[in-house]
Amino acid sequence: MTEQPGRRERKKAATRQKIADTALRLFAERGYDAVGIREVAAEADVAVTTLFAHFSSKEALVFEQDEDFEQRLVKAVTDREPDAPLIPALRHEIHAMVRHCTADGAAPLWQMIEESPALKQYEDAMRLRHARSLATAIAADRRLLQSTQNTQTTTACQAIARFVIDAFSVAREADDPEAAVDEVFRMIEAAWETSGLAYRVTDRADAAVEARAAVAL
Repeated sequence: MTEQPGRRERKKAATRQKIADTALRLFAERGYDAVGIREVAAEADVAVTTLFAHFSSKEALVFEQDEDFEQRLVKAVTDREPDAPLIPALRHEIHAMVRHCTADGAAPLWQMIEESPALKQYEDAMRLRHARSLATAIAADRRLLQSTQNTQTTTACQAIARFVIDAFSVAREADDPEAAVDEVFRMIEAAWETSGLAYRVTDRADAAVEARAAVAL
C-alpha cells in the first residue's frame, strides 16, 4: 500500500523532531562535546544515515529551527499584504522569534552555544545566511520601483537585512527583549526611510490605488 504524501511528511517531521529532542537532551545531560553523532542516532533509534538526512552536521542539531526561521523571515517579505509596509512585517516576525528563543528553559541552551566555539561559528554562519536570504527577498520585491541591479538599492537591502538579523541577537540578550526589538526597529525604520526605498514602495501602492479608482470610474 502506497503511503499518502501527507502522512509521509508527518512521519519525516516527527522523526526529525525526535532526533533533535534526543540530541538536545543528551547535550544538556553530558555536554555538547561529550556526545557523538552515533550516540544521538542510537538513542533516537535511527540510523546515522537517517540522522544526516535530516541534519547536515552535529551543530545543526542544536539549531533545529534554523530553516524554519529563515523561511519565516523571507515569507514576512513575500507573503505580506500588497500595501503592507515592510519593516513592521519584519518587526512582527522578529518579535515572534525572540519570544520563542527567550522562553522558559532556553537559557541553558544559549549558554551551551556561547561556550562552544564550533556552535558559535555555526551560529555566525547561519545569521549571515539568513541575512543574505532576507536581502534577496527584499531586493526581489516587485513593489520596489528600482531594479535590484542598482548598486544603491542592493546595498540598502543588504544593510537592512543585516540590521534585522542583528536585532534578533541584540534583543535575545537584553533584559527586556520585547522593548529591545522595538527600540532597534525604530532605528531600522529610520534607516529604511533614509534609503528612499520606503517611499518608492509607498508611491507604488498609491499608484495602484489610484489606478483602481480610475477603473472604477
